[in-house]
Amino acid sequence: MVVAASDTLRIRSAHFSATGTRARNEDFVGMVVPEVARELQDKGIIAAIADGVSGAGGGREAAEYTVRGVLTDYYATPDTWETTLALDRVIGALNRWVIAQGQTRAELHGMATTLTTLIIKNGRYILAHIGDTRCYLLRGTELLRLTQDHVWDRPDMQHVLTRAVGLDQRLHMDYAEGDVQVGDCFVLLSDGAWEPLLGTGLAPSGPRARKTQRGEAQLRALLDQEDAARAICDAALAAGGQDNATALTLRIDALGATTFADLSASAKPLPTPAKLKAGQAVDGFAVLNVLHESRSTLLYTVRDQASGQTFVLKALHPALGDDAQAREAFAREEWLARRVISPHFAQYVPLAAERRSQLYFVMTWHQGATLQQQLDHGQHFTVPEAIDIGIKLLKGLSVLHRLDVLHRDIKPANIHIGQDGQLRVLDLGVAQVQRRSTADAFASNEVDVAGTPSFLAPEQFDGAPPSRETDLYAVAVTLIHLLTRRYPYGEIEPFQRPRFTEPASPARTRRDIPQWLDKLLVRGAAKDPKQRFETCEEFILALERGVQLGDIALPQGSASTARAPLAERDPLRLWQWIAVSAMALNVLLLYLLLVR
Repeated sequence: MVVAASDTLRIRSAHFSATGTRARNEDFVGMVVPEVARELQDKGIIAAIADGVSGAGGGREAAEYTVRGVLTDYYATPDTWETTLALDRVIGALNRWVIAQGQTRAELHGMATTLTTLIIKNGRYILAHIGDTRCYLLRGTELLRLTQDHVWDRPDMQHVLTRAVGLDQRLHMDYAEGDVQVGDCFVLLSDGAWEPLLGTGLAPSGPRARKTQRGEAQLRALLDQEDAARAICDAALAAGGQDNATALTLRIDALGATTFADLSASAKPLPTPAKLKAGQAVDGFAVLNVLHESRSTLLYTVRDQASGQTFVLKALHPALGDDAQAREAFAREEWLARRVISPHFAQYVPLAAERRSQLYFVMTWHQGATLQQQLDHGQHFTVPEAIDIGIKLLKGLSVLHRLDVLHRDIKPANIHIGQDGQLRVLDLGVAQVQRRSTADAFASNEVDVAGTPSFLAPEQFDGAPPSRETDLYAVAVTLIHLLTRRYPYGEIEPFQRPRFTEPASPARTRRDIPQWLDKLLVRGAAKDPKQRFETCEEFILALERGVQLGDIALPQGSASTARAPLAERDPLRLWQWIAVSAMALNVLLLYLLLVR
């Protein structure tokens, strides 16, 4: 029996596995309960059961490796990924490994396994399932079957799997989710545990249906026992079962906070700091100056009085101290800042819980200026400089997109160039995790429309949701503005309802913009999202290829200083040099023949 408890979840679980009359046990079951409270909140607990396909080599190996892989690799996926995406990536990789082992090792030929995975997270359950292992939920007196068997729907082929890990390169998992209630009891079963009690369930009526009904009543009674996992396996073997029988039970004793809002409300209610001035201090941080003030937040440069290091302290604006929605949005921003680990972003600085007495968080400080500050001071950006900035910006944005995070406010004021030459993307205040399931609602920012109007994509004014394409649109507008100080559709004021036709060509304003770059930026700022770049990588490749073919020298130390071979940059010039060299060689040979 395993008992796990935290401020958000308390569960009791147990498992048991019997070999039956088989030579070896090809079932495998496991469960992980994170010890760190934050990981328990972000990832939840995970349990998995697998039944290696008997009759093929490596059934046990496939089951064990798959369960162990799911239990460990799931926690290695980014916290910003939705649960089903993380499971799909992890199980897909395991499927490829199982297939590869079966193809390269003769003793493991045909290895495959079923898999049923259960995650309990933030008051929800998420199931990933393939094969004929099962998951049931006992809620009150009602027994609910949460999975469907992937077997041939014929009595004589009831044990032949149509889907399994290792069976096909194209893995097709079933996913399901729902709410969790206190008192719920989940049970994961291999077919050797459920079939002797419940039958195959293939016949809708008759003796088999009656056996299923009796078996469900017996399973409900067994789940009420303290050692239900062992009782189920013993009952299966007593009913004539000969296969491996495995069961894992998981009982919900308490849920605690179930949403991001609940987690924020249940956390220590930190007060919002008053507006600070240079010379004041908070929790050992001495304020040097106010970096920036917006309607919702304040940024300060501070020095840690203990270490002497300089940091940036971000605090909620005092006027919003009692605004629950603003406090929740601020907590979301801190949640994201913790998870975006990249040199393209200012890094979150963790603090001991007992040190922080007010509502703020701390980030690394980097000397330099934003692109908007440089523009305001009359900075002129050359074409190579703008291209270099675009490549670096897109590489930073790609870090967010790989985490399934949308920035939603790309603009010159949120792009910082440090004295070290590193470009950093600022301000995750309105960033949003792309959400595909309600299980991950706590990670999403539900702001309807966010960003600066002149950098918002046309479809957002019609109510379309933000996307990777809208972020890439803002990148194109940013580059156009750096080069021309103008916008492709003119400047858009707040609350204005603009009309979009075709983006203005930046080359009309600035003649030194090469044709290839002009077309590329017009494409990036296209009115129709389908005409734009789909990914950061595609945009980067277009810029880099244009640099190579256009023979533009980027600033020293930039993201793309490596020059392509002359054969790629200018094939005509290469052949001209070859022809001239050949003619010179022929003239030399003719001269040598004549003088002799």
